[in-house]
Amino acid sequence: MDHRLKKAKSFSYIYKKGKRTNSQHFTLFSVESKFKVYKIGYSISKKIGKANKRNLLKRRLREIVRREACPKQYHNYVLMARPGASELDFNQIKDQVIKLFE
Repeated sequence: MDHRLKKAKSFSYIYKKGKRTNSQHFTLFSVESKFKVYKIGYSISKKIGKANKRNLLKRRLREIVRREACPKQYHNYVLMARPGASELDFNQIKDQVIKLFE
C-alpha cells in the first residue's frame, strides 16, 4: 500500500489544519484522516543543503518511518526537516522521529 502524500493541496491542508509537534530538528504536522490508513509526506527545504543531502535525509526519514515509527493512528502527516537536520547521523534522526510520533 502506498502511504505517500503527493499533492500540494494535501500538504497545505495539513499545514493549516494540522496539529504541530516539534523536536530540535524536525516538525511533525498531523490531522485526522477519514480513511483507515495513514499517509505521510516529507518536506525538506533547500535550506538543508544541496540535492544530495536532501535526498539522503529523505531516504533516511522514509526508512525510519517504515521500520520504527510506523504510525498506529489513522492520520495524515507531514514531516518537515529544519536546518541542521542533515548533519545528524541515522540514530540521532531515528531518536527524534520516534519521539515525535509518540
